[in-house]
Amino acid sequence: MNDKIWLSLPHLSGNELSFVETAFQNNWVTSIGANIDVFEQQLESFLNAEVKICLLNSATSSLHLALVMLGVSQGDEVLTSTFSFVASANPIVYCSATPVFIDSENETWNMCPIALEEAIQDRIAKGKKPKAIIVVHLYGMPAKMDEIIEVANKYDIAVIEDAAEALGSNYKGQKCGTFGRFGILSFNGNKIITTSGGGALVCHSPEDKEKAVFLSTQARDHAPHYQHSQIGYNYRMSNIVAGIGRGQMEVLKDRVQARRKMHDFYVDIFKNIEGITVFSEPSDFFYSNHWLSAIVVDGKISGKTCEDLRMAFAEDNIESRPLWKPMHLQPVFADKPYYGGNVAEQLFNNGLCLPSGSNLSDGDRRRIAEVVLRVFG
Repeated sequence: MNDKIWLSLPHLSGNELSFVETAFQNNWVTSIGANIDVFEQQLESFLNAEVKICLLNSATSSLHLALVMLGVSQGDEVLTSTFSFVASANPIVYCSATPVFIDSENETWNMCPIALEEAIQDRIAKGKKPKAIIVVHLYGMPAKMDEIIEVANKYDIAVIEDAAEALGSNYKGQKCGTFGRFGILSFNGNKIITTSGGGALVCHSPEDKEKAVFLSTQARDHAPHYQHSQIGYNYRMSNIVAGIGRGQMEVLKDRVQARRKMHDFYVDIFKNIEGITVFSEPSDFFYSNHWLSAIVVDGKISGKTCEDLRMAFAEDNIESRPLWKPMHLQPVFADKPYYGGNVAEQLFNNGLCLPSGSNLSDGDRRRIAEVVLRVFG
């Protein structure tokens, strides 16, 4: 059996351990310390905007905290992309609010601005003006932020950017995660950079960051004893984990370039195979980190389906994965409102995520190419 080729593995720089060891040596093994401070500063500098970063223990925690800070609570509705991982929707339910799912558009696979406005108008007509919009930058591809922000501003609804998959991506030169009222980043083990687990809340003022830190450390009031006037959470990132992040920031730009080269590799492989579309930027306005490279297969033209390719990969011990199953088709959300057509559903039925790691070797790429040519040759 050949060695496993994974979809997206962690890729360490080798320098992470020195920052972790320093934390141990100084006994900063809690949720405060130099690693947290420096990692936050590095991210703020990388995003190249007037933002403040609050490091948390996951992107899901970050999204939940963003909703809490916007006052989302029982009886509220939050609009979100149907074509995404379940973590984009679960925090809405944590707040006892209702997710309202929005279909994708074909160019970026992200939230459709037209369906978004239709949903807002209909919810308002039903007496349910949405409290927030969560827009996802899928697989690293920026959403059509100008159009989405325009719609959100028209109806005075706050935008949260789920940029968990999009660190290093930008739209018209502005980094993803910096457009909305809040942004969300992820450092999960399969992301562009990793801290093993972890995330960040992108804020636009020192006051918002201060509040986020307060809420994420159990909302302890300023007093010599433990006093709490509101509900808090145990969400702050540890100084140990942040040390891994400091080492990863040293290679972030290299990791983005490596993922983009994997996308180019697939463009080259499939360029002469009819019926295969590689997920790519629709124009120069969009710059994707190509966290995961993906394709859509038209079986009527290619003669094979995405499942045929997935199974062929599996036989050669190569991991691939269907595109996200839309949230409105998930059993847990089957009774929730949905707006749009069937774009997300068709993508799910005909799409496949391909091995995209920044640490894939030339030998790995040869094996991948051999399977593709065997299936479609």
